[in-house]
Amino acid sequence: MDSGFISGIVTVIFIVVFIGIVWWAFSKGNKPRFDDAGRLPFEEDDAPKNGDKK
Repeated sequence: MDSGFISGIVTVIFIVVFIGIVWWAFSKGNKPRFDDAGRLPFEEDDAPKNGDKK
């Protein structure tokens, strides 16, 4: 095995992993969880932090 063959195998592995992550991120089963996570920055905190006054 030369370095070109190993480089090709690693490239194929990374492409498969990338496609897997994209499929997982855009699957319909994860949509509610990602929608909830996307709204987190816009939600108000119930209690003020130490030193903060509202």
